[in-house]
Amino acid sequence: MKNAHRPGTLYIVATPIGNLEDISARALHTLETVSLIACEDTRHSRKLLSRFQISTPLTSYYREKEQYKAGILINKLQEGQDIALISDAGTPGISDPGAILVRQARAAGIAVIPIPGPSALAAALSAAGLEENGFFFGGFPPAKKGLRCKLFQGLAALPFPLVFYESPHRIKSCLQDCLSTFGERQALLFRELTKIHEQCLDGPLSQLLEQVKNGVRGELVLIIQADINAPADKPDNLDHLLAWYRQQPGMKLKKAVQLIAADLDLPRTQVYRAALETWHRDDQESDSDESS
Repeated sequence: MKNAHRPGTLYIVATPIGNLEDISARALHTLETVSLIACEDTRHSRKLLSRFQISTPLTSYYREKEQYKAGILINKLQEGQDIALISDAGTPGISDPGAILVRQARAAGIAVIPIPGPSALAAALSAAGLEENGFFFGGFPPAKKGLRCKLFQGLAALPFPLVFYESPHRIKSCLQDCLSTFGERQALLFRELTKIHEQCLDGPLSQLLEQVKNGVRGELVLIIQADINAPADKPDNLDHLLAWYRQQPGMKLKKAVQLIAADLDLPRTQVYRAALETWHRDDQESDSDESS
C-alpha cells in the first residue's frame, strides 16, 4: 500500500482470451503486486490467478453494478491502494466494463496505466489480411432486431471494413440482418481465437450464414468487407441520392429507402414517398426510350 497522502494507481490489465500462455510477464507482475484486483467474475478470474499462483484479493466489477462499484474502488485508490482491473478475457474497456471507472479515476487525478496484451479485436484484424488503413469497430450489435438493423443501415455506406463481436446464440440472426442490409459482401467469422478449436470461416455472408445454421460455440469476431462497388462521391441531398441509389446494380426500393433514411436522418415515410415518385418516373422514361 502506498502512502495514505498519495493516491494509488489504476492498472488496466489485459488477460488471455483463451491460451493462458499469452499473458505477459508485466501483467503477471502487476497482478501480484497490486492491493486488489477488480474483475467481472471472481470465480472465472480465480482460475487464472491460481494457474500462476497469485493470491491477490479479488472483488467483482461487472456491468450491472459498474457505477456503484466504481465509487467504492475510487475511494480505495484515493486511500493509496493500487488496483488492477481485468475482464473475463482480453483487454478491459473494449466491449467490457471499465469505462466508468477509468473516467472517474482520471477526474479524481488518479493515474491510469494500461498493461497491454491480448485482444480479440486485434487478433482477428491481424489475421484478416485487410488492406484498408481504417475499420469500424461496433462491439456487440444490439440484441433486438430493430435496433440492430438500424445500426447496420447507418453503417452500410461506410467505405471500410466493419468489425463486430457476437455471441453464439445470436450469430445466425445477426448474419441474416447483415445479409439483408449489406447485401452479399465478403466476410470473415473468427471463432474461439487462440483456443484448441480456433476456426476462421471466410466467404460471402450467405455462405457464413449457411455454415452457422446448426449453431456454433465460443465467442465470435465478425469482419465484413467494405462494399467494393460503392463510389466515394455519393450525393448528400434527397433527390440526387434517390437517383444515385436507383442506378446501383440490384438495388431494391425498400433497401434504398432504409439506407437513405439513415444517411439523411429523415423519416422513412418521407423518403418512401419520394422514392416511389423517382422509381415510377424512371421506369416510365425507360419504357418510353425502349418504345422509341
